[in-house]
Amino acid sequence: MTLWQPPTRKEGYLPIEDHGLIGDGRGSALVGRDTEISFMCVPRFDADPVFCSLLDRRHGGTFRLSPADVRESRQRYVDDTAVLVTELRTDSGAVEVTDAFLLRPGARLEEDAPAAAGELVRRARVTRGEVTLRLHLEPRGGAHVRRSGDAWLLDCRRQDLTLHLRSSPPLAPADPEVTLQAGQELVVRLRWDPSPSPYDSADDGLQATLRAWRRWAGFVVEGVPRPDLVRRSALTLKLLDHVENGAIIAAPTSSLPEHIGGTRNWDYRYSWIRDAAYTVFALRRIGLPQEAGGFLDWALAAARHNHQPRVLYDIDGNVPAPESVDEELEGHRRSAPVRWGNAAVEQTQHDVYGEILDCAFQRAATGGTFDPRLWQWLAGLAERAGHAWRTPDHGIWEVRTSGRPFTYSAAMCQVALDRAARLARRLDLPGDADSWARQAEQLTERILHHAWNDRVRALTEDLGGGTSLDASLLALPLRRVVPADHPKMAATVKAVAERLGAGGGLLYRYLPDRSPDGLDRQPEGAFLLCSFWLVDNLLGQGRTDEAGELFERLCSHANGLGLLPEQIDPSDGTFLGNFPQAISHVGLVSSAVALARTARGTDPELSTGAWFT
Repeated sequence: MTLWQPPTRKEGYLPIEDHGLIGDGRGSALVGRDTEISFMCVPRFDADPVFCSLLDRRHGGTFRLSPADVRESRQRYVDDTAVLVTELRTDSGAVEVTDAFLLRPGARLEEDAPAAAGELVRRARVTRGEVTLRLHLEPRGGAHVRRSGDAWLLDCRRQDLTLHLRSSPPLAPADPEVTLQAGQELVVRLRWDPSPSPYDSADDGLQATLRAWRRWAGFVVEGVPRPDLVRRSALTLKLLDHVENGAIIAAPTSSLPEHIGGTRNWDYRYSWIRDAAYTVFALRRIGLPQEAGGFLDWALAAARHNHQPRVLYDIDGNVPAPESVDEELEGHRRSAPVRWGNAAVEQTQHDVYGEILDCAFQRAATGGTFDPRLWQWLAGLAERAGHAWRTPDHGIWEVRTSGRPFTYSAAMCQVALDRAARLARRLDLPGDADSWARQAEQLTERILHHAWNDRVRALTEDLGGGTSLDASLLALPLRRVVPADHPKMAATVKAVAERLGAGGGLLYRYLPDRSPDGLDRQPEGAFLLCSFWLVDNLLGQGRTDEAGELFERLCSHANGLGLLPEQIDPSDGTFLGNFPQAISHVGLVSSAVALARTARGTDPELSTGAWFT
């Protein structure tokens, strides 16, 4: 639960960390501690936003239901659910606003089946005194408003969507204000699905939704450090899961800045292949094999349907529309540009070969099989990986300069070769397993030799003898490329912690002034995932106490709802980047499980490669 405090804005914007996430497995919304819905995409995660005042307070569109004179507020989730409660105090009273995207009657979130009811419920209940509530609903681009029975219809031409608005007691758009006494409530229902609501009352819908979330949360394992944050991380990942096909998006927002006033603003409402193997590994370890399997199958299918695998896809597994700049929106705290689409889809990134083969490896490790055509395609990727590492690419961090021979990309080509060899041997599949294994070993040796810099005393970002450090190399032990306790890996961990350290265990992923990325050279925030990778490396080196202490420090950066961003501003702890960020929550889950295994005296099992040989 967040603390009571005034909902304070900076340059007209509520801080990123002052928001909670609600959703239904198809779309989602951010709700601020002032009850404003400032970013909402329905009926799909990647739809044109209905509201995005988080990106432009005047022109983005908004949905507010709150008193005018709020003194302080706080937020909490109803335990083990995605139903959000915002409490507000005024001079005359107090009110509690409950927000939820409704789920269908009998929805079972553990199944790959439609669960969304296509409806948002906002219930405001006065808990003390007297409160005057005002409803303000303004879709981005405006709407044509008309009456239909007991509902108001808002035709949103920009989004090609019609919203159905009902309230009890009734409110008209021209007179959207009501004064309530303690015990009284206002219920607002906003529906975008054209079919009738499956619920006669909002309370029926809320109760069914609560039951569905609680049933699903019961599958999440216990016996891990910070079980509260692990469970909330699982729920957050589920909110980012397109339930019907298993795709998990990176974040539900676009263009929240990695530096206030900077240009590092990207659209993350897509699914990255590179996140799949790491996410699947984490989900299985906390008792969610259905979600893991769904994302695994989606990732393999999406990549297979394209001759040249892409680094990201939309939730249907298709290539997204080209990246564009929205000139109408000023950006969060005037951090322009606002972008829709992501040009990284056109980049060359060799790590995708390793990610796909590691996904296939996990499929086999849990009993999956391969038809001849699928295996032929996977074997072909391994062959391509054996050559691709020699050519420059744009790397895991998706630089917008000409390519470089990134060490991480070469390491993931090693993963592709290693996993192909293991699969062929274990499952007696056709292919030159001995050659793949030999190439994998040689590539590991090349990385240890050519990426190593004696003066820096670390493995560096590329194979060309440079001196720049890259925190992505902390993932090498997690991919079973170099053991965490290898002398050169241990030295690299030390160098990264010292030279990319932002304080308090936070890490920059790289330094733009030393590793040009084609963007402005303004500093970005500390990248949370890299710090969780550091936790895992410390465990792999047997430094258990240090790992536990760092994990606790990182957990302290979650907001009061247990949500994590992509990046943290190390100067004041504020959130940066798209939010909440799936891979940050995956990092927390993975580190928690590794710590729990270590505490039980078992191997932390940092890598998928250890599952079978």
